[in-house]
Amino acid sequence: MNRHPERSAKRAVEGPPHLLLLLLVLLALLPMTLRAQKPAHGVAVTVNEAAHRVDITIDGAPFTSYLWQTNQRKPILYPLLAPDGTTLTRGNPPLPGERTDHPHHAGLWFNYSNVNNIDYWNNSDAIKPEARARYGSIDHDRIVSSSSGPTSGSLVTESTWYPSSDVPSVGSNQQPPILRQTTHYVFSRLTIDGHPARAIDMTLTLTALQTAVFHDDKDGMLGIRVAHFLESATAKPETLRDANGIATPVSAPTAGATGVYRTSEGKVGDAAWGTRAKWCELSATTADGKAETIAVLDHSGNPNSPTYWHARDYGLFAVNPLGAHGFDPKTPALNFTIDKGASATFRYRILILSATVTPEALNLQSDTFNSK
Repeated sequence: MNRHPERSAKRAVEGPPHLLLLLLVLLALLPMTLRAQKPAHGVAVTVNEAAHRVDITIDGAPFTSYLWQTNQRKPILYPLLAPDGTTLTRGNPPLPGERTDHPHHAGLWFNYSNVNNIDYWNNSDAIKPEARARYGSIDHDRIVSSSSGPTSGSLVTESTWYPSSDVPSVGSNQQPPILRQTTHYVFSRLTIDGHPARAIDMTLTLTALQTAVFHDDKDGMLGIRVAHFLESATAKPETLRDANGIATPVSAPTAGATGVYRTSEGKVGDAAWGTRAKWCELSATTADGKAETIAVLDHSGNPNSPTYWHARDYGLFAVNPLGAHGFDPKTPALNFTIDKGASATFRYRILILSATVTPEALNLQSDTFNSK
């Protein structure tokens, strides 16, 4: 016989004490969970240290990812996606039907082929272990900061240039480092000529831990390896050699390559290579008829500006201000030097549109970029 029916009824309503405690904890955590969710609108920069990546989305759609500890021996942005979702970079590794030359070309990267006689540009896991003493690695050290916002997001990273990759990196590389790199990325959503566009502003500061000589060479500095449809239809088979004299055959393009370069100085197609200009753009049409454009803007405050354009017909779109003699044999070798303890800063803006863009619009973008 229950002597206290009112107590039993009360317990039935309240439930066991441990369930009430769990409910209170969940209610307390709910606001934190809501705050942690990224907004569906705006530019979201999401860090995933365990997976060695930072993902950038715009209005919930993928844009690019910052990746480190890759087989490329350097941090990269990969892939690059246009506002309509088209992938503008070659696969990493190359997809079926894509060119397989130059395995060190992946996404978007920043390095150089000859710093103190060490090659950073051509390094990847394709280099045989016995040859790696001639190739440097750029090791990601840490993420300094990241932020998201309604129209832009930012990411600041630090990395170190080591003169040899013959031993594993990530703290175990015993070679004295040459450079420390701080990179500030700003990822933005904007409109150009009435078309939705995406932008990446990159400010890269190199501080010399020992005197660093960037010996004059064509292979550098900021590079993008583009998707097949952005290659030039006029590309011819050839054999290219890197700073170490290693030959790489490049085949002729297959059907579907429609890319055309154009610079601020009016150079078009193959004529853009090795010339100087404040911007260069590459436009093409996909197999289903969509226009896509990548434009890179050089900042007037960069060393040796306006830059040379290492704009190759087989799909390498690169900016190299330091290869003066490499592009123009009549020009003396630059051999740009950063003394120990000194720094040099390079600034670039990469614009991506699912449309063609006028020279006037790019000049306006260039003026705005250079005013900062």
